[in-house]
Amino acid sequence: MFIYDSVQKKKVLFIPIKENEVKIYVCGPTVYDDAHLGHARSAIAFDLLRRVFIALDYKVTFVKNFTDIDDKIINKMKENGQSLEEITSFYIKRYKDEMNLLHVSDADIEPKATETVVEIVDFIETMLEKNVAYKTSDSVYFDTSKDPKYLSLSHRFIDEDASLARVVQNDEKKDQKDFALWKFTKGNEPSYQASFGEGRPGWHIECSAMIEKHLANCGDFQIDIHAGGADLLFPHHENEAAQTRCKSGQELAKYWMHNGFVTISGEKMSKSLGNSFFLKDALRIYDGEVLRFYLLSTHYRANFNFSEEDLLLSKKRLDKLYRLKKRVYETPCSEVQPTFKQSVLSDLSDDLNISKALASIDEMVANANELIDKNPKDKAFKALIHANLLWLESLLGIIAHDPYMYFQIGVREAEKREIETLIEQRNSAKKEKNFQEADAIRSILEGKNIQLMDTLNGTQWEKVL
Repeated sequence: MFIYDSVQKKKVLFIPIKENEVKIYVCGPTVYDDAHLGHARSAIAFDLLRRVFIALDYKVTFVKNFTDIDDKIINKMKENGQSLEEITSFYIKRYKDEMNLLHVSDADIEPKATETVVEIVDFIETMLEKNVAYKTSDSVYFDTSKDPKYLSLSHRFIDEDASLARVVQNDEKKDQKDFALWKFTKGNEPSYQASFGEGRPGWHIECSAMIEKHLANCGDFQIDIHAGGADLLFPHHENEAAQTRCKSGQELAKYWMHNGFVTISGEKMSKSLGNSFFLKDALRIYDGEVLRFYLLSTHYRANFNFSEEDLLLSKKRLDKLYRLKKRVYETPCSEVQPTFKQSVLSDLSDDLNISKALASIDEMVANANELIDKNPKDKAFKALIHANLLWLESLLGIIAHDPYMYFQIGVREAEKREIETLIEQRNSAKKEKNFQEADAIRSILEGKNIQLMDTLNGTQWEKVL
């Protein structure tokens, strides 16, 4: 397995800390608002990484956190008068429901910042004892000057960015790069007791504490892979790595992986730009699996420009898989074809090269259709193809629907009854050789974007986007 390491800036052979085991930590959302397509893309990218490692027979421990105490959440509390728990539990549930629609598997462990306060406090106490952190009137800060490797992760220069720490300038800080580990209580904000003062965690500290609690190995590196969006490389991941180094003497992760930005009309998706495309809105229009396949079809490191036209083209590719599934659906599975499995896994073992993997899948689909056309009664071959498709479902999280229902997704029950009634009327007209009426009914259905297919098993219909 080769992966691209963001620190080394090259593809490297993945060598696990422990043989045949991999520990992965992915930064999850701050739960103050609805998820957008950027969240979806990151979740899908590293869900694929996890599935590939499982397919390669690794024992995988996968952790993704929820930041459920943060300035943005507190601002939301002030805006609408809800409690921290009311806001965060609502958005965590919505996020998980939407991930389920995208066929993103739940993480093995899903820690919350509010459930890790004891470990965060212990972490900060140790850093204060080691003199790598210090107190001011408003916070406890990490002293970046104590880490000789600071900025080695993101390869930034000290004078590169005027807002290097992305924090409010503070005269009490030793250096403006220093970042808050703990923020002391202000007014009626949520707070927790600590020996160094009542308050709440800063953003960066929670991930280091969670990794140490749930995943950390002894030795040079605590975990195998730390992953997240490219926007997290600096300052978030840089600061995580620095505080862990100074606290434990270990590197946080052996490898760092980052997915590219999602853009709309070429602009990076960002709430500050006002161009966020909420996932809930996309899911109102498109099936979750269609969105998953679209977001999956571009390499995870590349920037992704969301386009409705491209999404529909991607769906046509997925449709071909479902049409093949229709042809073998009634045939029991046998064993996945070894050459096909090896080809796809080899492609994905090259830093998740999804383009090559999909090309291998396209080739399998074309060959399968050709051979079934030549010998439609070859049940043994159909059983192999059915097994191939079932294996792809577990590997890529696609082709999970009933193939007949897939082509009717988005059609309400009342519409379905109307369509079936019109099809029955058309069948009756054809029996009576009233082809003019039959064609008129077909035209009515086509006007509703319903496509008819007359097969040996009767008339099938599909909703055409």
